[in-house]
Amino acid sequence: MTTVETSDPIAAYEKRIAALEAKLNNLEESVISRTARETETFDWKTWAERFGLLIAWGVMILILGAFKPDQMFAWNSYASMFGSNAMVVVLTLALMIPLTTGDFDLSVASVMGLSSMLLAVLNVKMGMPIGGAIVFVLAAGAIVGLINSFFILYFGVHSLIVTLGTGYFINGVILWVSNSNTIAGVSMDLVKAVILTRLFGIPIGFYYALALSVLVWYVFQHTSLGRRLLFVGRGREVARLSGVNVNRVRTGALVASGVIAAFAGVLYTGMRGASDPSSALAFLLPAFAAAFLGSTAIYPGRFNAPGAFVAVFFLSTGIMGLNFLGVDSFVQNLFYGGGLVIAVSISQLIRGRKPMD
Repeated sequence: MTTVETSDPIAAYEKRIAALEAKLNNLEESVISRTARETETFDWKTWAERFGLLIAWGVMILILGAFKPDQMFAWNSYASMFGSNAMVVVLTLALMIPLTTGDFDLSVASVMGLSSMLLAVLNVKMGMPIGGAIVFVLAAGAIVGLINSFFILYFGVHSLIVTLGTGYFINGVILWVSNSNTIAGVSMDLVKAVILTRLFGIPIGFYYALALSVLVWYVFQHTSLGRRLLFVGRGREVARLSGVNVNRVRTGALVASGVIAAFAGVLYTGMRGASDPSSALAFLLPAFAAAFLGSTAIYPGRFNAPGAFVAVFFLSTGIMGLNFLGVDSFVQNLFYGGGLVIAVSISQLIRGRKPMD
């Protein structure tokens, strides 16, 4: 009797194990069959949504090339465009990071201008080595990010208001530091490291922007930090209840935005070998247009580095083609402004027309 009682629990245990193994086998088979069906069934809608911007870029080149083939189909035109818009890519990435967490940073172009002017003042007027000056301006960008986060998070002021005010304040500082004058004569070491050195005919500054885009893509796609950034942007209260330190994540995003915008200023100064007090502000609209247009491609429905990278050069190709056609300069504003409105509208459609925070 004792032997039977002892063997019954063992038999029941083995039976449960066998049932569990059967369930695991069924699950494995269902996953394999589902994967096979997904591989065999090509989703044209998803594919078109992800890569539609790349297709539109190619179509635009062909259309503009039909009118100006010598310029639009020349490699030198694109090599120059890639190099001259490297800082726009970097500025767009700076803007994109706080946008992911639900914050707008309207001060990025001003930080870019401040970085450029401080770099020129430190290097030309004060004789500081270019390497030390770059470290200084990157630190200044981080400080601006901390100031923005302090007013946004501690006082609860909307990011649009804070960063708009910060941007205007920084513009005043730029005019004060520069005495409203252009400062030329920045170290040729920086110019060589940004524009004069070329690879495949493209200025090396383009590859800095490309490397930064890959880095941001990796952080968002393959790290827990990137997932927290996305989580906070999708729902701050849910993220907070899930144990995410929302304030720390938002602060980090704003600081990163400041540092990257300052790096854009370094590239901008290296491209020109000089700094002026006002031209950086003109890049705020292109950066916004590229950030929102990029959110409709590659990873539709959210801000992403590959989409932003493609969007910058899609818009730049359009501007380049319009210049080749001899269109008046005011059309550039129409192109960027219209592009921003259309990009935001498409982004909202992809998000299901949910109100923007």
